[in-house]
Amino acid sequence: MNTTIEIGGVPVGPDHQPFVIAEMSGNHNGDLERAKDIVRAVAESGAQALKLQTYTADTMTLDVDLPAFRLPSEHELWSDARLYDLYDEAHTPWAWHEPIFDLATSLGLVAFSSAFDKTAIDFLEKLNVPAYKVASNEIGDLPLVRGMAETGKPIIISTGSATLTDIDAAVRAARSTGNEQIIVLSCTASYPAPPEQSNLRAIPVLRDALGVQVGLSDHTMGIGAAIAAVALGATVIEKHVTLKRVDGGVDSAFSLEPGELESLVEGTRVAQLALGQPIIGPKQAEQNVLRFRRSLYVTRDVKAGEKVAIDNVRSVRPAGGLPPDAFGSVEGREFRVDAPEGTPLTWDIL
Repeated sequence: MNTTIEIGGVPVGPDHQPFVIAEMSGNHNGDLERAKDIVRAVAESGAQALKLQTYTADTMTLDVDLPAFRLPSEHELWSDARLYDLYDEAHTPWAWHEPIFDLATSLGLVAFSSAFDKTAIDFLEKLNVPAYKVASNEIGDLPLVRGMAETGKPIIISTGSATLTDIDAAVRAARSTGNEQIIVLSCTASYPAPPEQSNLRAIPVLRDALGVQVGLSDHTMGIGAAIAAVALGATVIEKHVTLKRVDGGVDSAFSLEPGELESLVEGTRVAQLALGQPIIGPKQAEQNVLRFRRSLYVTRDVKAGEKVAIDNVRSVRPAGGLPPDAFGSVEGREFRVDAPEGTPLTWDIL
């Protein structure tokens, strides 16, 4: 497994700050200036990357009205929507990609996209994107996976609704091109996704089974699941972002607002730092605390020849004397020297 993969010059791996990808998707609501405002908000949040989706309604589906080409009427967000109409509304015009990428890059963001067919790969290669994303529903399109991997750039594979067999096949397809820069994202392809169906415990399972870095493409509400994923080894977090959910849009209901994205960046950074090392014992930051552990001290002035008893020795803070459990061994022993109140009880004065 590549313990560090560079995406647009940013190191990604377990020893680095989680790589937070802000997915714009259709939250531009058909307005290029709004799209640019989202880019600015992402840059201000501290997230490292901005991602688009590169498709048109015609590259995604057919312009027909048959039952198979409609979403179910019980769908929470897009009830009975015709696929062609939904993709036409949500897509990011290809002419917008370059100005959006240029703005993102100028603000220090890594900007890339999900490619949904070969024409999208060819288009994105002309824009010199630094990485590719395989969307969950494209994981079974192995020629598409191989096409992205053949560019030699890092490839991020989302796994919503996929079995381990599906995921393994996609990883093998990418590796067949000689590309080992592969990151797999655990994902629940439900919009929004119920937290209890996130199954974050699968993250280390995927990492160990496939020998790749694993992250989370998160569609739950809020940031709790994403922060928890980092504690389980996620190196990449992807969340949809918008300016304001009340503005509406195809993905706004489960997208983060800028302040929430900033909290996500900070929360995942803290979670990664808190992982530390599998070491049990005093930490460097606790050295001063060790001084204030309890130990046995003389609690009043005593003379040589007096015996240790509960009225002249007891367990107090700080450290420096014998451990509290030693009282049973020293009780009744005589003081060898005079000892004023506040003297740590040690063997050399008994």
